Amino acid sequence: MFARIPGYGGQGEGGFVSVAGLWGPKLRYRHRQRRNKPLRTAISGIGLCGGFGTGIEAFRKALETGERAKGTVTVRSEEGPFQGPAYLADTGPLDRFVERKALRRLDHFSKLALLAACLAYEDAGDPAWDRSKTGLVVASGYGPLTTTFAFLDSFIESGDKFSSPTPFSHSVHNAALAQVSMRLGITGPGLTVSQFEMSVPSALLTAWTWLEEGRVDSLLFGAVDEYNEVLGYCWHRLFGPWGDDLKPLDFQRQTAVPGEGAVFFLLADAEKIDRPPYAYVERVRLGRGPYEPASLPQEACLVLGADGHKGCGSYYRPLLGRSYPVLCGTPSYGSFPAGAAFDVAAAALMLKEGKITASCWHSGTVSKGCPLEGRPLCCLKMGPDGEWGEILLTPWKGKDD
Repeated sequence: MFARIPGYGGQGEGGFVSVAGLWGPKLRYRHRQRRNKPLRTAISGIGLCGGFGTGIEAFRKALETGERAKGTVTVRSEEGPFQGPAYLADTGPLDRFVERKALRRLDHFSKLALLAACLAYEDAGDPAWDRSKTGLVVASGYGPLTTTFAFLDSFIESGDKFSSPTPFSHSVHNAALAQVSMRLGITGPGLTVSQFEMSVPSALLTAWTWLEEGRVDSLLFGAVDEYNEVLGYCWHRLFGPWGDDLKPLDFQRQTAVPGEGAVFFLLADAEKIDRPPYAYVERVRLGRGPYEPASLPQEACLVLGADGHKGCGSYYRPLLGRSYPVLCGTPSYGSFPAGAAFDVAAAALMLKEGKITASCWHSGTVSKGCPLEGRPLCCLKMGPDGEWGEILLTPWKGKDD
């Protein structure tokens, strides 16, 4: 939104300025005056669904055992049908939260997001916070693929006059956010961010900023992506047939296995929550070019978002063999843009339990079950063109932390 401000511009004629730019600093000042100390963004609840199952316990088990893809997808190609593994999510448990009659109208993409969002509130103890002051930010690398292609098919087959309105209404990227907002009664500001591999860190940066500036009192942040047969066809054309052995730290080969799922986090100021949080979101950064971890605390561990894509592997490789221990949990949930949020969930879970549970690591100084001893964890996602996103989490150390 922009407003014309008299005298705010060249030659005294007035100019246009962002309204947010005007009230944002004042709001930040008032909010910080009220708090009297810096805000600490705490992760109060986590809800997940993916190829590993549903809920935080299923996720913990997958990280501990290194569970691989259970699902199978069929890809139609010029060479004939190909059957390959995939991390596919089951949204059946959503009927615990939403009537089945209402579920019939929802597409798979929205169901994934809604299930994870409901689980996040449940995991946080369903706090009685004012949902008119709760923000909602969703990240998705691909958006609702199935309904998008269904609408395009109806448009191609029937023309613009007779194309189906139902797939169209569910094909916009904001569809999942709208469903979560309506079902959970969240009426604060909302935003969907789609930036491929950088979707999660970019969206979380916005969420973190909203909380820091006092625009919202609490925030539901999530990430969701779904598998689709067109996506499978593209994978087969670009990478050829794939197996079930995802090896994220083997950067010489293409070992990615497609996946889908959703994860949501309930975020708030640490002073607002009445139970120990999973962890704190200390900072979020984005950049392009060689990533230099020199600004990290010396005792930090890196949680890499390496997911078997050879094209991104060359950017992760220089990070091995340094003084920072390297962890990776992607073999438990697969390869898809929203997977970066599962890295954050894995890091938050490890910080809460105070030990390493990730199924893949690369360092002589850490191993599975090794105590973290207060180490911060840095989730790092690299893109195919050298872009990177960094999310630094720190542990909760007690009531006086």
